[in-house]
Formats: sequence, structure tokens, C-alpha cells
Amino acid sequence: MTELEAYAAAGLFLLGGAIFVLGGALTNRLLAPHRPNEEKLTPYECGEEPSGPAWGRFNPRFYVMGLIFLVFDVEVLLLFPWAIAVADPTLEASHPGWSLRAAAEGVLFIGVLLLGLAYVWQRGDIDWIRPPAPDVNHPSAIPDAAYAELNARYAGSQAPANKPANQPES
Repeated sequence: MTELEAYAAAGLFLLGGAIFVLGGALTNRLLAPHRPNEEKLTPYECGEEPSGPAWGRFNPRFYVMGLIFLVFDVEVLLLFPWAIAVADPTLEASHPGWSLRAAAEGVLFIGVLLLGLAYVWQRGDIDWIRPPAPDVNHPSAIPDAAYAELNARYAGSQAPANKPANQPES
């Protein structure tokens, strides 16, 4: 088969796929009944009557969890062909040391996955309900001027390592 014949075969395959898809869509358009009414045009919510507008807002954590799942799911899917290739004894026979290199690449890939998992876990993106942020504007018996003086004293440097930052100097 020449190169031109290969391109012709690929072109025919694409043309056949396009005809199949467009033919199905056209057949549906011509044969399917189209009788809209008020009940058919209401938003569908799992068999429940809709409550409120269809364009309501919801928590963006749904998106975050979905994206995290998608990333890890696709990456785990990539491990299946790798595992099949690593288990092929003919590759090791034809290329000595191939299995060791492939296993090292797989371990590196899984390590990157684990780093990503640790990152989203540390950020708290896996926790569905985040704890509320602490209130930093709580009343204190210590005047604000004392805090300003302490901050000015240690500006640009750390507190002394031999005593806690909340104890005055002697």
C-alpha cells in the first residue's frame, strides 16, 4: 500500500463516519415527533418538581471535586497500558533492561500522582466541608499600641529563639 492509498483509506473512513453521524441526525430530525408543551419544557431535576430558577448558584466545591476526580481518574487509566507493556516478556528479551527502566518510569509517574494528592490534601481541597476560618478580629485586653510596638521591635527579624515571642525582654 502506497502512502497515497493510506491517506485515501483514512479519508474514506472519515467520510463514512461523517455520513453516518449526519445521516443519523437527519433521520432523527425527519422522523422524531416534535410536540413541545409546558411540561416538556420544564427543567428536569431527577423526577422532582423544579424549585426556583434553573440557573441557581451552587457551591463551586462541586467543580473542584469533579476536576480532581477527573485528573486522577485519567492518570490511573494511563497505568493500564503501561502495566500490560511491562508484563510483556518479549520486550525484555529483545531489549535487556527495558523492564527495569519501565518500572522506574512507572514508579516516578505514581510518585507524581502521590505528590499531587498530597498537595490537594494539604490545601484542604479533598475535605468536603472546610472548617470555618478563625476570627482574627476578636476583642483583647492588650491595647493595639502594644502590638504595634512589638511588631516594630521585631520587624525584619525573628523573635529570639531562646524565649517565646509573647514574653517581654528582661
